[in-house]
Amino acid sequence: MVRTHEGRTAGLFLAPYLAVFSAFIVVPVVVAVLLSLTHFNTIQVPRFTGLANYVALLTRDDIFMQHVLPNTIRFALIVGPGGYVLSFFLAWSLAQVPRGPRTVLALAIYSPSLTGGVVVAVLWAIIFSGDRAGYLNSLLMAWGWIQEPEQWLQSPQWLMWIMILVTLWSSMGVGFLAMLAGVLNINPELYEAAYMDGMKNRLQEIVYITVPSMRPQMLFGAVMAVVGTFNAGSIGVQLSGANPTPQYAGQLIVNHIEDYGFLRYEMGYAAAVSVVLLLGVYGLSRFARRLFGERD
Repeated sequence: MVRTHEGRTAGLFLAPYLAVFSAFIVVPVVVAVLLSLTHFNTIQVPRFTGLANYVALLTRDDIFMQHVLPNTIRFALIVGPGGYVLSFFLAWSLAQVPRGPRTVLALAIYSPSLTGGVVVAVLWAIIFSGDRAGYLNSLLMAWGWIQEPEQWLQSPQWLMWIMILVTLWSSMGVGFLAMLAGVLNINPELYEAAYMDGMKNRLQEIVYITVPSMRPQMLFGAVMAVVGTFNAGSIGVQLSGANPTPQYAGQLIVNHIEDYGFLRYEMGYAAAVSVVLLLGVYGLSRFARRLFGERD
């Protein structure tokens, strides 16, 4: 009877979480999977088509295969690991700073992740503006490096690199804070004992003490980097002001979903692309769990 009572109590405490998790995670995922097997134009009743959307995505969608997929892989390979390493480096560096300045610097580094959308629209669009008033154009023309204003945000040559720069700048979110907390909570006696046993420099300190001691924070930062990288797809649309982006130079998988779902109203096809994205995020998250030693 005691165990039954404890089980009921635990169930009551878990019920709100399970209800919210089911409503906002499980149900949307199930609906997306079901819609991906249909032709749905938001007006007529969904018509079951089986795997036709997935076949079309892999065999007939030239934009996806020639632009969206390569852009997404390139963007993810640079922003994901780059932002992750940068988060750890900044967290480790701040841990060497006294508490007062560290708090101010941590807030300054973290704050761009809170105002990403507004800052992109206001600050970075002005910096990379294509007229003479744009900060970058004005500076380069004053130095004599260019003679005419460069259309940075409309140029297929520069748009992806600007997206990567802006995303890295605003990627120091909760993953960065978790890493900072992990570094600060490492017992200093571990470093002292390691130096007594022959450890010679800071690199060995990071490899043998810091990283192994904060595996949970490293895992959390890795998962947040994966999710944040794929969620940052709208950055190209915000910068260029168009979806699709100019010559598909900054078109990522998230933009492809928005294009088909909210501009063409092909919800079934957009759902199929979103399921592919979900599987990609899940696979990379599982890889991060394996990398940092977690086992089911």
